[in-house]
Amino acid sequence: MSAQPMSIKKPAPVKHFLQFKDLTCEELDYLFERTRVIKQKFKAYQQYWPLTDRTLVMIFEKASTRTRLSFEAGMQQLGGAAIYLNTRDSQLGRGEPVEDAGQVISRMCDIVMIRTFEQSIIERFAANSRVPVINGLTNEYHPCQVLADIYTYIEHRGSIKGKTVAWIGDSNNMCNTWLQAAEVLDFNVHVSTPPGYEVEPERAGLFGEDHYEEFADPMKAARGADLVTTDVWTSMGFEAENDERMKDFADWQVDEDMMRVAAKDALFMHCLPAHRGEEVSAGVIDGPESVVWDEAENRLHVQKALMEYVLLGKVT
Repeated sequence: MSAQPMSIKKPAPVKHFLQFKDLTCEELDYLFERTRVIKQKFKAYQQYWPLTDRTLVMIFEKASTRTRLSFEAGMQQLGGAAIYLNTRDSQLGRGEPVEDAGQVISRMCDIVMIRTFEQSIIERFAANSRVPVINGLTNEYHPCQVLADIYTYIEHRGSIKGKTVAWIGDSNNMCNTWLQAAEVLDFNVHVSTPPGYEVEPERAGLFGEDHYEEFADPMKAARGADLVTTDVWTSMGFEAENDERMKDFADWQVDEDMMRVAAKDALFMHCLPAHRGEEVSAGVIDGPESVVWDEAENRLHVQKALMEYVLLGKVT
């Protein structure tokens, strides 16, 4: 009798999270529910180690407080280990091709998080990686932060579907990611930027214009909004433009007057660090409508759910 050929199961495709639209609405709903469960375990001091013996490599070309702390603590809380690499201290900082780094690093760990400049860098790394790659921030997108922001909104107000988010300030990586999230999760974004800083739909990676509207007047953008959010006027990498931006953005501060025209129960968010007296008044960020501290903490919990998902798939 001839031997039967062995059936070899193909490995599941690697799941990266490089921009917000890499996940579907159904996947995001699952992630938000897993975040709730994982956060509940954390608050109850329940040990939960699904990623025992798994290793996360964190590659930083841009410095960060919240990104490093949330990923490193999160991986340890899931039972794994985290290794910090700064490009200045590695061969990446000495000219090693990103493609080569992706090939080598992904053979020595289980998951990679990268915080860098151009989106093309992380795309090239992921194309050569055997393991999941997560975007910890690029010039174009900040998907983990918006995951945390939306989960925070859900915690405080329920589903974000059909709601209105007012984005006040620069059309930066946070703005781009909010616009993508609106398309995936079916809500609306009102964007108000100074002249010359408008949304670039192609750079934002948008399919259309059905989920956002631009306003020259920031007060009109905020009117009736369920969530008002902003960011620093000068993002990392644009420091040379700081003096010019201070003048251009002077009328785009989120203050008490702006929050008064938003919805009665509107929330305020900021990804931090914040500059009181510039993009937001102290009265708003430290006021009752501000949920910035919950928002910051939730980076930890949504990223734990994300790492669990891209490594293990859905957990039942």
